[in-house]
Parts: sequence; structure tokens; C-alpha cells
Amino acid sequence: MNPDDIGEPRSQINTVRLPPMAALRCFEAAARLESFSRAAEALHLTHGAISRAVRLMEDELGVALFERRSRRVFLTDAGRKLATAVREGFALVEAAVREIREEARVSALVVSCEPTLLMRWLIPRLPDFQGRHPDVPVHLVAGGGPVTLGRGIDLAIRRNDFLQTGAVHATPLFRERTGPICRVDKVASFFDRPDARRLPELRADAVRLQSRSRPDAWETWARLADCRTLGRRSQSFEHFYISLQAAVAGIGVAIGPWQLVRDDIDSGILTAPAGFIEDGTVYQLLAPAAIIEGSPHAKLRDWLLEAAI
Repeated sequence: MNPDDIGEPRSQINTVRLPPMAALRCFEAAARLESFSRAAEALHLTHGAISRAVRLMEDELGVALFERRSRRVFLTDAGRKLATAVREGFALVEAAVREIREEARVSALVVSCEPTLLMRWLIPRLPDFQGRHPDVPVHLVAGGGPVTLGRGIDLAIRRNDFLQTGAVHATPLFRERTGPICRVDKVASFFDRPDARRLPELRADAVRLQSRSRPDAWETWARLADCRTLGRRSQSFEHFYISLQAAVAGIGVAIGPWQLVRDDIDSGILTAPAGFIEDGTVYQLLAPAAIIEGSPHAKLRDWLLEAAI
């Protein structure tokens, strides 16, 4: 008994034995390209593998599928009939697979976020969002300044310190508050001792950590805090994130936004001896249009507002 046979002879459930799928794929490529060599290149196989697959099918069917003339091959009538059927069959399978994948795939919400906020605030909190909303995958992209929404980016988190072109819907997340921050065990080295009447002040020999991405951070804070002594020594870094890491390492004092250093303050690594002052800017969630309640966008917005408290 042939184990491939199902049912009784001449039964309607008796199936025709088909050539192997790999052989059909080789035949289809050779028929489409009219060349065993080009079919081999297209399928990343050898010329011999294509030839053996076609020969196997011809032996199985008992007819020639190609006429071989010199270095070229041409379909026979039987070959054309089979090529048409195979091509249509593959097209139907591919269309069904594509449709099933599209139905099963949940598009990720692409969110662009300023790099330092992304690394020090958003990513550490993202597992909480994923735990609450496993049905809303989020893909994060680092970016700053003006952003074009709706072209691969669904939402963006930006500080409103630049002119945004194009129509956007902005949801305020939190006000920016900044202040000098340093390692807890370096306070005495970088700040004068406070008394009951004043906040601690930066020592003249303290190293001010600056960055090219926020070159005016110290001057802005000093103006808001009415501080006239900023010390004589400074060290500049390429990115704002690096200046904050330098503060964590104890190299000097950086201007740290509350949201970006709050985790290190809570863990006892950093401290802000002079506190934090609002600088007039606001972090916003930008969307191309008003966010629809109950949508993935709304779920992320509501979570961001809660995380910002």
C-alpha cells in the first residue's frame, strides 16, 4: 500500500501526486527566464541543480517540458500549460500569505523623542507601558528639532524651544525645570556651605560641565536664579547626555533638567543643592491631528502624562 494514497482507487478524495515544491520553484524560474543559468542565479542554486529538478519533473510526468537548443531552452506545449498553472498557483499562495500577514501584523507606533530624554527618562519607564498595553507595540526613534509627522513617524516628543513648521496638535507633558546637579559625595567640593538665609552657591573653582547641544544652559539658569558667580573652570562635551554622565562620574557640576536626573536623585547618586527652576519651556507630545480617544495614540499620551507627574 502506498502511504501517499488516500481513499479507494477512483475515489473523489484520491489526490494527484505533485512534483516536489522545490522542483516546481526551479521549473517556474526556468520557464519565466527561459534559461537554466539565469534561473540558477535567481534562486542562488547551481545550473546542475536546476537541470536535475526539471529532469525529475519530466521523468515524473513522462513528457518533455523544454526543448533544448544549443545553450537556450524553450517551453513545449506541455511546459507552457504547466508554467501557466504553476505561476497562477504561486501567485494565489503569495497573495494569501501576504493577506494573512497583514491581518495578523499590528503596526508599531513610531515615536520620535529627543535623544537625552529618550535614554534617561522614556526608555527606563517604557516597560511599565508595555506591561499595561501589550497590544500597542512602540518603536522609538531618536531625533530633535522640527519633525515631519505622518511620514514614518506617528508621534514626537519635543521641547518647545524651536519653531515647528507644519500643522501639529500639541499636548503639554511637563514644564522644564533645571538646576545645577552633581554627585552627592561631591557637594562640599563644588558648593559653598548653605546657611539658614541662602541656598548653596557654586564655588569659584568648581568645574561647570557644558554641552554643545545646550550651550546656554548655565547662563539661562544663572539669569533665572539671579546667580552672578559661575566659577572660572568649565569643560564642554559634544552632547547634553554626556555632560550629565560626567556629573554622575563626579567630574563637575552640570545643569540638569528635573525629569532627566530624577531617577539618579531618587537613587541617591545625584543631588541638586540649589533646587530646580522653571525655564519657561515645555515638553510636548506632537501629533499630526487631534488624538482620537481610545486609540493607541491616546493610550500612549495618557501614560506619558501619568509618567510625567
